[in-house]
Amino acid sequence: MQAFLEPGSVAVIFPAAGTSRRFGGPQSKIFASLAGHPVWWHAAQRLRAFAEVGQIVIAIHPDDRPRWESEFSEAVSTLGIDLVDGGSERYESVLQAIARIDCASYIAVHDAARPLVPNADLQRLFVAAASHDAVMLATPVRGTIKRANVESIVQTTVDRSRLWEAQTPQLFRRQLLVDAYARWRGWPVTDDASLVERAGGKVHLVEGSPLNLKITSPDDLLLAEAIIQSR
Repeated sequence: MQAFLEPGSVAVIFPAAGTSRRFGGPQSKIFASLAGHPVWWHAAQRLRAFAEVGQIVIAIHPDDRPRWESEFSEAVSTLGIDLVDGGSERYESVLQAIARIDCASYIAVHDAARPLVPNADLQRLFVAAASHDAVMLATPVRGTIKRANVESIVQTTVDRSRLWEAQTPQLFRRQLLVDAYARWRGWPVTDDASLVERAGGKVHLVEGSPLNLKITSPDDLLLAEAIIQSR
């Protein structure tokens, strides 16, 4: 018999305090307009649509708080979002958000710059979380991968048969993630799953869609707009 998560048992964290240097322009990429709404809104409303999701916490850049509390105040209220000041590094933002979570059995961390995660992917993720302590969306690497030296000369072709590209959301039993952060000792953190892995946790991969793209450049925004229009 398939197990399911309890309604409201998942708290979702959006680390959104970054400056989006690669995106360029005067504002963070999560504020860019996509089909009439900011990118972050699309990401948040997709998670809010699920009964499993209770509290949503967005860790914001302190300098952006006036904008969140004015321009986006209605959307923040409608989606039931708690705002917390984030830190200069991603892990600091996640820690600040964890401290704000009231009660939840699970914590999901999702990129505010991933506005198109399909509902079917989220449903599979929640189902998998009922049987595994740590789960994450990922896609198998499809292209040929080359390893090069510092001079951009190919050294070898990498076997991609077991390579996956990490996505978000990444979903963990609450205490597992809390313990993983408590054991962190300063090594580089690219995602929350890597912290759980370093702490000895086993992370289960759930195959996701390539449509769950992360907005990094203006071209990504154009692609996301085209995907939304096609739907």
